Amino acid sequence: MAFKTKRLLKKIVSWSGLFFFAVAAYMIYHQLSKYKLDDIKEALVSIPPHNLLMACLASLGGYVALSSYDYLALRYIHRRLAPWKWIFAGFIGFSVSNNAGHAIVSGGAIRYRLYTRWRFHGSEIVRMVTFSGFTYLVACFFLIILGYFLTPDHAFGEGSVSKMTTVVITIVSAIGLLIYFGASLFYKKPIIIKDVEFDIPSFKMALTQVIIGGADILLASMVLYFSLTPFMNIPFDVFIGVFIIAQVLGVFSQVPGGLGVFEGLFLYIIPGDHNPALLFGALIAYRIIYYLLPLIISGIILISYEWYHNHSRSIRRSR
Repeated sequence: MAFKTKRLLKKIVSWSGLFFFAVAAYMIYHQLSKYKLDDIKEALVSIPPHNLLMACLASLGGYVALSSYDYLALRYIHRRLAPWKWIFAGFIGFSVSNNAGHAIVSGGAIRYRLYTRWRFHGSEIVRMVTFSGFTYLVACFFLIILGYFLTPDHAFGEGSVSKMTTVVITIVSAIGLLIYFGASLFYKKPIIIKDVEFDIPSFKMALTQVIIGGADILLASMVLYFSLTPFMNIPFDVFIGVFIIAQVLGVFSQVPGGLGVFEGLFLYIIPGDHNPALLFGALIAYRIIYYLLPLIISGIILISYEWYHNHSRSIRRSR
């Protein structure tokens, strides 16, 4: 491939990060535009300030856990980077991919734009993004198994087909997790795909992937839990099972942010008779705190960083 063509492709991939940020902003606008501003305001006002504060802190903790995906990925490729950089890349990348969907593509484009500036090779970024994808996947395997035992029985439907489907998904998740842990213990040869070499992580790192991925989803669930508890009394062990099933299936649906899929499953699975309007108000609060606010903050940070980077480059050229 000619040098100019390679350079053009790199620019396209790099600028696609900003494109996916715009897509994420549109998706969150589309998600909230169906609600009246007064309804959103009423939903937020009806939640006690203390609960909103705790939900915001849980959201912050969730994004710290998400940023740790990048830290683990850096360890995986044996590279070091200033903490602010991998926290910055992780926060921006996940705030975009959480809203735009297709995390490997949208979040990967953001990371490519940032990490190439920090002198990372394209193959290293591919390995990092792939590793982060597996971090989420194995965490999902673990949480699906956990969710199966914690979720109320009626969530799996009345028919034998829905019950069998849930059992099959749980068994497949258990097998997937066992294969991944088994490979980390016994398979030491690298896997080469299109000249990119992927090493099997150690068992310790594989276990860390599950812990960090699980912490990410646990903290995300607490954002909704704190928004929900003013309207209903539900034990956390029951709630987390409902959340895990709805969240994981929402992610695998590939609908951006699991929009509609997550809400529909959550309202269907949640046990007991409750006011749907109040529950939906809590779900709106969850969308705003865990999706909209991080996207707004990351947008301000990203625009400021881009301006600073371009301004610094212009000064260097003028000297």
